[in-house]
Amino acid sequence: YAVTQRKGAALLTGDYGCGKTLISRLLLDTLYDLGESRFEIALIVNPRLSPEELLQKILYEFGIEDIPPKRLNLLQALNELLLAYLKADKQPVIIIDEAQMIMDEETVDELRVLLNFQLNNRFLLTLLLIGQPEFSEIVEALPQLKQRLAVRYHIGPLKTYEETQAYIRHRLAVAKAEREIFTDRALRTVHELTQGIPREINNICDVALLTGFMHKLTHIDADIIERW
Repeated sequence: YAVTQRKGAALLTGDYGCGKTLISRLLLDTLYDLGESRFEIALIVNPRLSPEELLQKILYEFGIEDIPPKRLNLLQALNELLLAYLKADKQPVIIIDEAQMIMDEETVDELRVLLNFQLNNRFLLTLLLIGQPEFSEIVEALPQLKQRLAVRYHIGPLKTYEETQAYIRHRLAVAKAEREIFTDRALRTVHELTQGIPREINNICDVALLTGFMHKLTHIDADIIERW
């Protein structure tokens, strides 16, 4: 929604291992399916940068080779690039993954500056911020940035046993499993041990399946899970 409706910015936060980066990669695939030539994407996965380095990295990700060193020139170069994209009917999208890694307050403020690139009340870019929950606190301290967030969403762990059960069964179905492998008690134990965090579920189930294969088991029961 934030991208296709040309909103200024959106914020996605999530607990460790709950799928933030996976969603960002899915977004890239979705934008590609919508039209490879329609979007220009700058993906930044290590944003622990100074303000100047951030601007340089954005220009580099957009494919610019002759990158100036000074902030004023960087902003001018970015402005000219965004206007060129507008003329070519291309939509630039900047994705900042692991945004909580930004340690420099001036770099955080530079994100707000990016949203000043507007023309006739139309944003010339869309900024997508993805990070752990603590990044929300940083955003709260910057009303100018907070007010321009069109969408905010937080991803948490799977809350119930039923959700964990459905998740595991879906993953097995994608892997072409044709029968039940985990017993009900095993699935409940997985949920209890992982607290519904998908990455932990993946890890514990992977090891359990490997153990079951090594011992030539037909089913995974709770005792296998509890060895974790």
